[in-house]
Amino acid sequence: MNKKGSRGVRPVAGRPLMPGYGLQNDRKGLLPWRWARQRLETSHNYWISTTRPDGSPHTMVIWGLWLKGRFYFSTGSQSRKARNLAGNPACVICTERADEAVIVEGIARELCDTALRRLFLKAYKKKYRWDMSDYKDEPVYEVEPQVAFGLFEEEFLSSMTRWRFSGR
Repeated sequence: MNKKGSRGVRPVAGRPLMPGYGLQNDRKGLLPWRWARQRLETSHNYWISTTRPDGSPHTMVIWGLWLKGRFYFSTGSQSRKARNLAGNPACVICTERADEAVIVEGIARELCDTALRRLFLKAYKKKYRWDMSDYKDEPVYEVEPQVAFGLFEEEFLSSMTRWRFSGR
């Protein structure tokens, strides 16, 4: 049984729409949410894609955490990522391994919850051995997943999975 993904919302697994790839139509081989969650929790580096004001894409490597069904990261308030998210909070988060990929499309919001920020800072320090206390004025973002995709390269056609959150 899949554990809940995004604050009590159980992601629903199915196949992504990929015409021309020959994906199976059945549920056999779908990846369980725990498979994706493990990779989201253990990835060291992540990719984030945001959209510039002119509509062009911007992708960068970040450090972050998967906690309580959401993705958290920090960046400088004047960074390209932060400026892009201020105008368009939609973003994509990807784990570091393309052969066991997890891709999360979501909405980023600046974290205002003090208890969650403390949890983030403590977990971040443990994972990265980096104390962010000197960066207390910089924003921490919470990405609420809308849809996620996973694939295990060795079983590409049977493993391609889409998880929907919040009825998407």
